[in-house]
Amino acid sequence: MATGAIRRFQDRVLGPNRTGLPSTTSDVWLLGVRYKISEDEASGETNTGCVVAAFQQDFSSKILMTYRRGFEPFRNTTYTSDVNWGCMIRSSQMLFAQAVLFHRLGRSWTKKSELPEQEYLETLEPFGDSESSAFSIHNLIIAGASYGLAAGSWVGPYAICRAWESLACKKRKQTDSKNQTLPMAVHIVSGSEDGERGGAPILCIEDASKSCLEFSKGQSEWTPILLLVPLVLGLDSVNPRYIPSLIATFTFPQSVGILGGKPGASTYIVGVQEDKGFYLDPHEVQQVVTVNTETPDVDTSSYHCNVIRYVPLESLDPSLALGFYCRDKDDFDDFCLRASKLAEDSNGAPLFTITQTHSTINQNNYGFSDDDSEDEREDDWQML
Repeated sequence: MATGAIRRFQDRVLGPNRTGLPSTTSDVWLLGVRYKISEDEASGETNTGCVVAAFQQDFSSKILMTYRRGFEPFRNTTYTSDVNWGCMIRSSQMLFAQAVLFHRLGRSWTKKSELPEQEYLETLEPFGDSESSAFSIHNLIIAGASYGLAAGSWVGPYAICRAWESLACKKRKQTDSKNQTLPMAVHIVSGSEDGERGGAPILCIEDASKSCLEFSKGQSEWTPILLLVPLVLGLDSVNPRYIPSLIATFTFPQSVGILGGKPGASTYIVGVQEDKGFYLDPHEVQQVVTVNTETPDVDTSSYHCNVIRYVPLESLDPSLALGFYCRDKDDFDDFCLRASKLAEDSNGAPLFTITQTHSTINQNNYGFSDDDSEDEREDDWQML
């Protein structure tokens, strides 16, 4: 449970605690799945209660990662908790765990009350809070040291994306291709070398294919792939012209959400209704739980949340990162078609663009517009 001090921090930074559905008539999109709450005039379907219940079940089945206390200290420190600084790392763990869960159990899976499935426990196990767990906060800090990750320090979405890239590469080299803990390639879509300044990122299909080939150690030209798109979409808040495109990304079946929030207070945004974003909040302080396949009766309730919270998208910090999981080449091709159409319909303000090879990249595609290029800034996420 969140302490009083943590809850006051949340209210101050994230705004008043908004819970439930902001509208009882508008459709909801949750990581590529549509919940049609409004009346369907064509079919006459008006069973809103069942639709809302299905949405709530889906939402509560998403993986929650929060502050933990009582774990082994980070290397060369006395920190046994990540309270007040680890929320971006926890948000990123949620996105990755969700991608792995989709890979193992499919998008339609929801958590039932009976004993958890083997694949579910196998998904949670690598995210434990010790160096022995592949994707622990401990190992992310080690892998991301060159990008500013350190115990007690807050980082932004670009740095955490690069930390995951480094950690995934390290684990891939330590394991044979058939027994990868992370069963997918990780590819960062970035429009510049440092990823922090203005310019619409460009997804080069040639590069994505190369990432798949490296992941399979030369065995396959295409594998499951997780695309991460770090963005800076304004100055102090998200420029309103990008909000329609952000909303549209949740209609993609490949969506695994957004890492975003307020400066110093990251969340994992998993759905939208109108211009509101539903999110999972890592700012809960919970005791360490050991999850593995040898303890099938372990209580995993702390990895889920039944409280539906939302935040106005216009209030988000402009530094954020999108995530998309593509199961195979057909799924990737479908994603590219959707993303290209979204860029075409963006009125000159694409979140990112698609190209086949480097030779076809138009340098003009990098910029959003002249007024944005004048307002280039460093990532102003900071620890509070």
